[in-house]
Amino acid sequence: MVRVADAVRPRLARAAGIVRPRLAHVAAAVKPQAARLAQAARPQLARITKAGPNARTWQYTAGAATAGLALTAVVVTAAGPWDSSGQRTAERDRVAALGRTGGTDHGRRGDSSGTSDEAAGAPRPAPSAASVLTGLGALGGGGGDTVKSAPRALPTGTGLTGVLGPLLGDPALGAQHAAAVVDVATGKSLYGAGAAQALTPASTTKIATAVAALSAMGGEHRFTTRAALEPDTGELVLVGGGDPALTARADADGRASLRALAASTAAALKKRGLTRVTLSYDTTLYAGPQIHPIGVNPNLAPVTALSADEGRTDGSDSGPTTRVGDPAAEATTAFGKFLEAAGVRTTPPGPSKATTRAQSVATVSSPPLSSLVERMLTNSDNDIAEALARQTAVATGVRADFAGAGKAVLAQLKKLGLPVAGARFMDGSGLDRRDHLTANLLTALLVKAGDPRRPDLRPVLTGLPVAGFTGTLSSRYADGAAGVVRAKTGTLTGVNTLAGTVVDQDGRLLAFALMAAGTTDPAAAQAALDKAATALAGCGCR
Repeated sequence: MVRVADAVRPRLARAAGIVRPRLAHVAAAVKPQAARLAQAARPQLARITKAGPNARTWQYTAGAATAGLALTAVVVTAAGPWDSSGQRTAERDRVAALGRTGGTDHGRRGDSSGTSDEAAGAPRPAPSAASVLTGLGALGGGGGDTVKSAPRALPTGTGLTGVLGPLLGDPALGAQHAAAVVDVATGKSLYGAGAAQALTPASTTKIATAVAALSAMGGEHRFTTRAALEPDTGELVLVGGGDPALTARADADGRASLRALAASTAAALKKRGLTRVTLSYDTTLYAGPQIHPIGVNPNLAPVTALSADEGRTDGSDSGPTTRVGDPAAEATTAFGKFLEAAGVRTTPPGPSKATTRAQSVATVSSPPLSSLVERMLTNSDNDIAEALARQTAVATGVRADFAGAGKAVLAQLKKLGLPVAGARFMDGSGLDRRDHLTANLLTALLVKAGDPRRPDLRPVLTGLPVAGFTGTLSSRYADGAAGVVRAKTGTLTGVNTLAGTVVDQDGRLLAFALMAAGTTDPAAAQAALDKAATALAGCGCR
């Protein structure tokens, strides 16, 4: 205990040093406003007290409530401001005093490579508050930094059957459907209907891809694109590192920039006395066909280790759109133009492979994997999904093609001890109808992501779209559990799925998976799934 106290004391002192002046500032800011409030409230309080001993209780209550609410408003305003993430500045600074970092980059460590966003002048990640999922710490066994689970009893199978049964019987859900509900804090299965039956998961496949990639590489992993100079021939090779977020746009918005890479490369070449080079590109990190088994499709660019802006032709960031036919050639052509603008002339680019003797002259790295996972899940980004599946193959020594990526994802889930019976992965995005998952596996993936012993998997939960607010759920749940349900959607012709988390009426965090096959009206099927998730949010189900 003495060692613990000695370890904690310096942090408490630092926290007090930061909090004390802010409290003084708040008090100073509140004092004149509180005085004005008291001045305004005095006549009303006088009228209440004049009513004498027979005055009704509600008069006192109303008066006190009015004054209390007004004073609260003053204090909250003075204690602000609130930042863009919804965290009060004072809270943010206190967290900084305690030494926690992270924000949207999930605690990334300092990067001394000189190629990170931070090195390029981008802001450091905002400090973040303690994890909202520390309440799940009961699973870890021991430790004082936990919040107890909701005290009430768990939902029962009978209660859930009574609520979900009629909703899942909706004809809009087609001939086959499956469902599972699990308590995240305890891992206890609460409800299952066809939960062990493997069905086409559509885009809920991305949950499995995310868990596999994070477990194989870690949330801090980054993908590097580099320019390599062959010492014998003077050939400059743009080597693709499989970064699905690489951009050629002027506003990189935190992503690795081809423009920045070109500027650094040009400077390095000029130091060597080179102002003209033969330009080529290397995509050999990945193997096999680039075109997805579904064929050319606006939902996905050809899968290659080198691509800028996902091969999009319209400036969009997400959703279906026309893609370029050869993303690597297009990216390298853009890179060549940026080099020429910086004073280095190039030949038209062609495919090649950098030798082991090639010297890297400049590099840029992607945002951390945790950020890419969140973006993939929120926007249902197929390009990121296929890249992460192949990167999982690369990281585990498996051939990085569609088949190898599927094998690598399945192998990672097996290592985690997840129920993979009946599971089959033909891609990482869920566009392939031959993919098969069970509702049991989907809920197990979500429970694993909430395990306090696996903080590396937390982006799987934080990346889920929020009902009525973000990503693929932004236009759904307008009349339902907006803000309470977080879930990954899945839609193919005749297939509708939904898997995520929901906070029930008693405050318990539940993982759920709803799968439907043979649907004929996608809008009606989506509505039926949303009703079921909303029912979970509104029930104690005992």
